Amino acid sequence: MIPEDIKERTKTLITALPYIRKFYGKIIVIKYGGHAMVNDELKRAILSDIVLMKFVGINPVIVHGGGSEITELSKKLGLKPEFVRGLRITDRETISIVSMVLAGKINKEIVSLINQIGGKTCGISGVDGSLFYTVKKRAKIFNSNGFIEELDLGYVGEIKKVNPEIVFLLIKEGYIPVIAPLGIGEDGEIYNINADTASGELAVSLKAEKLILLTDVEGVLKNREDKNSLISILKVEEAKNLIEEGIVEGGMIPKIECCINALKGGVASAHIIDGRVPHSLLLEIFTDEGIGTMIIP
Repeated sequence: MIPEDIKERTKTLITALPYIRKFYGKIIVIKYGGHAMVNDELKRAILSDIVLMKFVGINPVIVHGGGSEITELSKKLGLKPEFVRGLRITDRETISIVSMVLAGKINKEIVSLINQIGGKTCGISGVDGSLFYTVKKRAKIFNSNGFIEELDLGYVGEIKKVNPEIVFLLIKEGYIPVIAPLGIGEDGEIYNINADTASGELAVSLKAEKLILLTDVEGVLKNREDKNSLISILKVEEAKNLIEEGIVEGGMIPKIECCINALKGGVASAHIIDGRVPHSLLLEIFTDEGIGTMIIP
């Protein structure tokens, strides 16, 4: 008699087979951030998923964030983080800390853990190979008088061009690229880039099959107070309507806009999933049910 748990494992493997076949050789860009980056158990689960993806012939590419650690180190060094309407002011001292945390500490921690799990990986930043060529980002906000005002954010960049050759080279040689969202400006300076935006732009440039954003929420909800109101599949026009109607607001707006831009650029599907759920990546990619919200053209 075959034990039930063995039967379940066999069923799981059989269920995954069509998806392994479908995504074999394809590139999937994963924006890695939120709680999954700071909880050790979740960190290992997510990165184990990514290593497994590589071993079954899928080509994962990681773009990571690190805002909370940047804020923490800034405070330790006596710098008071400044935000205007949620936007970080990044002066010369702050960009040094940003570079140190993103390209040094976090990037190498991810690389080290993937190596420990058994994967083959290489950590770079968007400065390497001029991967992300940037221009200074200027934010427009409404001031206290209700007028639009242009705000100088300092060393915050907007991607002008993606040069993906270095990423293609790493994939070809069997590595999992791990990328810190920094860019090089036309003035030779290093700029900080929003990790969601960087992952979306990179997915388009790599002609990725999927863009997956790991977040600290279940996905897109019809009602933010009701976790059972998850929208499993969203078309682009429906997503735009949710923003216009105010159903989707706050930090979810730039994530949805990032997904929409990726889809417009040729990425087949974009996903916003809950990185707090162990093995959420495997559930999204290799099961019929999936997890979170899938946005399609």
